[in-house]
Amino acid sequence: MKGILGKKLGMTQVFDAEGAVVPVTVIAAGPCVVLQKKEKATDGYEAVQLGFEDKKEHRANRPEIGHAKKAGTTPKRFIREIRGMNPAEFELGQEVKVDLFAEGELVDVTATSKGKGFTGAIKRHNQARGPMSHGSRYHRGPGSLGSIAPNRVFKGQTLPGRMGGERVTIQNLKVVKVDPERNLLLIKGSVPGPRNGYVIVKSAVKSK
Repeated sequence: MKGILGKKLGMTQVFDAEGAVVPVTVIAAGPCVVLQKKEKATDGYEAVQLGFEDKKEHRANRPEIGHAKKAGTTPKRFIREIRGMNPAEFELGQEVKVDLFAEGELVDVTATSKGKGFTGAIKRHNQARGPMSHGSRYHRGPGSLGSIAPNRVFKGQTLPGRMGGERVTIQNLKVVKVDPERNLLLIKGSVPGPRNGYVIVKSAVKSK
């Protein structure tokens, strides 16, 4: 398992070897710093904690400053643990760079999706609308809520509510290009989250 933290810069397109247009998402991945190593003997599981993007020291609290000093670095804005990475292969304070990945690899990208606010059942759950003609009296309502006998609405009923702003993982995305000089990762297709949103890129767990 390999993993790195980064920031989504936006989307563009590149041409492959056959001249076909490939839509890609540009991610500024790393360099990340190893802040902590979790080992099975002491923590019950194995993971490597990475930190990405420097944070001004006056904006960090004392525990954050002390935690970063153990690794000999400055406080970080985005800190996440990546399970499956072998702690024995890393040292505290070591930099993890984008060249960890290679072109053609499959990765899973995790981020917080864009928040859409309060939305209706049509947008939120892809429900069909009612007739839009005159006299219909039913256009974009939530529809049936179930049978009458229970006198309640069952859990899981598709209703209007807040949409987006959730942790989302897109699996089996292909790495189109790796640019170690500029710390860029070009991934085929779209990934969750807005521009300048933080993302986690890991080896695909269901790679074919």
